[in-house]
Amino acid sequence: MTVESFGRFAGKVHILPIRIYYEDTDLSGIVYHANYLRFMERGRTEFFRAAGIHKLAELDGPEPFAWTLRKAALDYLRPARLNDLVEVHTSAVSLTGVRMTASQDIYCEGRQLTHGTVEACIISLSGKPKRIPQDTRDKLSPFLLETVA
Repeated sequence: MTVESFGRFAGKVHILPIRIYYEDTDLSGIVYHANYLRFMERGRTEFFRAAGIHKLAELDGPEPFAWTLRKAALDYLRPARLNDLVEVHTSAVSLTGVRMTASQDIYCEGRQLTHGTVEACIISLSGKPKRIPQDTRDKLSPFLLETVA
């Protein structure tokens, strides 16, 4: 089964365009703060799909699992508004045995609106951390940003 992804890669950065609709805003036409986290979730999901990872949860089978967030931080710099076309930029910053850290920025017309960092991990359905499978690591590794020492 082939699962199509949305957005595109520019180098190792995945870029997902999102149009701001009325439902995303408050009465003033400015994006409600919690919706930036939703946009970031969409960006990470499409990053994974584009990297060849199509299942973010496996609820059936011998070892059920799900990706989840361990930590999220978000800095709001400028607001997005009704009808804006924003871009969610997602980068894999680090990958350990059990965690992936992603940097996510949202832009509108080249101006940065937010900066966020999330730390994701895989857990069993009982909530215990699990190692990231080697095939998943192999698919993420080509998109991992180089770190400067």
